[in-house]
Amino acid sequence: MTKTEHYIALIRKDLGDRMSIREGIAPNEVYLSLRQESMGTLPEICSLLTRSLKAQFATLVANDERSLDGKFALYYVFSVPADDIFLILHVPVEPRHMEVPSVSRVIESANWFEREVKDWFGIIAFPNIHRLASHPDWPEDIHPMLKDFDPGTSVPRVRGSFDFKRVEGEGVFEIPVGPVHAGIIEPGHFRFSVAGEPIIHLESQLFYTHKGTEKAAEGMSPQKALFRAERISGDTSFGHAVAFCHCMERLSGCDVPRRAAVVRTMLLELERLYNHTGEIGAILLDVGFAAGAAVAFELKERLLQLNELLTGSRLLRGIAAIGGVRRDPEDTPLKRRALGDMVIHGKRSFEELVSLVFSSSSVLDRLETTGILSTTDAYRLGITGIAGRASGINRDYRSDHPHAAYSTLAFQVRTQDEGDVLARMKVRIDEVRDSFAILEQLQHQEGGAPAGTAAVAIPPLRQALGYVEGWRGEILHWVMTDTDGKVFRWKITDPSFHNWRAVNVAVRNNIVPDFPVINKSFNLSYS
Repeated sequence: MTKTEHYIALIRKDLGDRMSIREGIAPNEVYLSLRQESMGTLPEICSLLTRSLKAQFATLVANDERSLDGKFALYYVFSVPADDIFLILHVPVEPRHMEVPSVSRVIESANWFEREVKDWFGIIAFPNIHRLASHPDWPEDIHPMLKDFDPGTSVPRVRGSFDFKRVEGEGVFEIPVGPVHAGIIEPGHFRFSVAGEPIIHLESQLFYTHKGTEKAAEGMSPQKALFRAERISGDTSFGHAVAFCHCMERLSGCDVPRRAAVVRTMLLELERLYNHTGEIGAILLDVGFAAGAAVAFELKERLLQLNELLTGSRLLRGIAAIGGVRRDPEDTPLKRRALGDMVIHGKRSFEELVSLVFSSSSVLDRLETTGILSTTDAYRLGITGIAGRASGINRDYRSDHPHAAYSTLAFQVRTQDEGDVLARMKVRIDEVRDSFAILEQLQHQEGGAPAGTAAVAIPPLRQALGYVEGWRGEILHWVMTDTDGKVFRWKITDPSFHNWRAVNVAVRNNIVPDFPVINKSFNLSYS
């Protein structure tokens, strides 16, 4: 019995009277379809999956499938890291009754996802009715992800105000920050409630630069949509591109050449390297340690120049392809030598940076015990990636759901328990060291097969997940094709969507001047 068959048998034994169960197109996916009469037990079922099967909530996908079967659909996606399995719970929603029970009271990490579904599709996870993605001046009755919504429509604006929790008491006042900031970061509005300098409460309004990628991609060929994937988040161009390619390969049954898997792993680690190095520098700059920041930024620049030499793009764009990669970044002796030199000299420069950081007592004083996110809060909120690992969560898709060439590599999942800014920096430091070690291992894994592949035939009316462990954390894509094999629905889940709520928790009881470094230690995408 395969692992998939084992999970199907377990679920059928406990829940077979409430749902139908089948294997997905991809080998590690199990689809569970809830019967309409069992809708009221949805929270209980989700709770059972997380408690009994140790499943972790990963994303919630809403889909307008009225043109296919007259209904809407919700897909609750759970990861089972112990066995590399994904459980996908399909919940049909009747158009005349656009409401389902909220699961966020049993799985708090689903809160934002339910609110997003209400804004984009009009499906209410009752009683979780608060807005998230649509701003106060957006009309309540317009839902842009419905199939009959024309993206070229000029939507009339209405009067509205940011609905935030008011904290009252003697000496309590509010500090509004943004959405326009002094630096070059994207816009976001933060509303602090403070008593003196300590922060009592923080609420955020984001989505000012939301790109509408999922809507824009409807009806696109997968090959064209890939270019959109590279622009979801500029600093994760390759991670999102590979997650999308992985999706299309899994739903089409395409095998990726061994050499292409090696190349993808190499570039994912180069993306991790330049981002982690740059973020260490940015944290140092925020605490006034300009000397350390300069060393970090110089190393980041060298890594970006290496990216350009190997792929033609500093941000690693234009090389991912469905079925493989467009070209081999080590196709000349010069490129192979440049990569080898960076592994040798980059490691040495990075260790000099680490020594510089830990020799500064003032830096350590600013970072230690600042912006603590406890392990309990991290689990409760479903925090992923480096932010979760710095709070003691041993979770990494490179080992939990091996992809690319990670199953052949030796590396550790790096964790810290303190959950403060220093812990998040230490996780980054350890992961930079691991990335250099992984690149060393990959230099001895040629694979033999060509990096590129022929055009992949995309079948119609299929769906599958694609995923990678990006430098911020787990990236999860879900794609369903239409009758022509084009994109019918594409759900993108960036780790930032999971982790923004952590910032609101981590800043409590810290002073306002520490907010920039706390925010930078998470470094989440605003769009």
